Amino acid sequence: MTETHSSPTRRWVEHTITEAEAGHTVEEILIDTLSISRRMIQKLTRSKGIQLNAKPAFLSKKVRVGDVVRAALTFTEEAGLEPMQMNLDIVFEDADLIVLNKPPFLLVHPTTPDQTGTLAHGLAYHYQEQGLSTKIRPVHRIDRDTSGLLVVAKTAFAHQHLDRQLRERELKREYLAFVDGTVSEERGVIDAPIGKDKLNPNLRAIRPQVGEFALTRYQVVERYELATLVHLELETGRTHQIRVHMTHLGHPLIGDRQYGRAGQSLLRRQALHASRLTLTHPTTGNEMRFDAPLPKDLANLQTYLKEGTA
Repeated sequence: MTETHSSPTRRWVEHTITEAEAGHTVEEILIDTLSISRRMIQKLTRSKGIQLNAKPAFLSKKVRVGDVVRAALTFTEEAGLEPMQMNLDIVFEDADLIVLNKPPFLLVHPTTPDQTGTLAHGLAYHYQEQGLSTKIRPVHRIDRDTSGLLVVAKTAFAHQHLDRQLRERELKREYLAFVDGTVSEERGVIDAPIGKDKLNPNLRAIRPQVGEFALTRYQVVERYELATLVHLELETGRTHQIRVHMTHLGHPLIGDRQYGRAGQSLLRRQALHASRLTLTHPTTGNEMRFDAPLPKDLANLQTYLKEGTA
């Protein structure tokens, strides 16, 4: 798979047919070789974003050796949000994706139609400044009060590839959390299904019979007198997964006002930071890893806990 730039406003990905692929249809090449979903193929068809040898292509057309199948990586879309200028901590950006270090107390996306001031509104402004007309596509979410790394796809093509990585657990998300008490084991796995809390549907709880499969791996980084810094890796992405799982383990996150309620005087939010993100680039195929240091409030918390241990 190679990428071509045929115009300033439209980018394409293309593939040259091999002997083994001769006789397949254009649609089969798009799905099996370029890993494009049927839903996206429908969008590309409507926007004339599929070509065979630089001409509009029928999906049922059979290909021959040397033919070139192309699919548009970009097409014009409305962001659907009012652009709002915002300082963005951009860790990496290219034509396909943007990785941001989100501060705490910032929603990723509006939860109601009239809500403003979210990260998505800031991205809408950022895209507008670049002359891009596209939707805001977070590949995953992190809670309002959680800080750290978030990847956003800049094209539908990139989103579907990164979303597949997320579903197949190839896109790895790692976190650091300060939890209440001393975690005795050096490492462990929390395998406990999560579902909606029976008393409050906005919260989550361990639901053995009806909950969804949820698995979190943890490893102790540092122990303090009354707390522990743990490194966590998500195998699944359930709502509030780390917060629910660590509370279930008996070590709720410091500052968490919804689960456990430990150490609320120490921090204004849950002590959770998305510290590392590993993914495969959707067009180049290169593995990429990003790291984000602890933000100021968590670094200050760490200093306080260390001094208390001394």
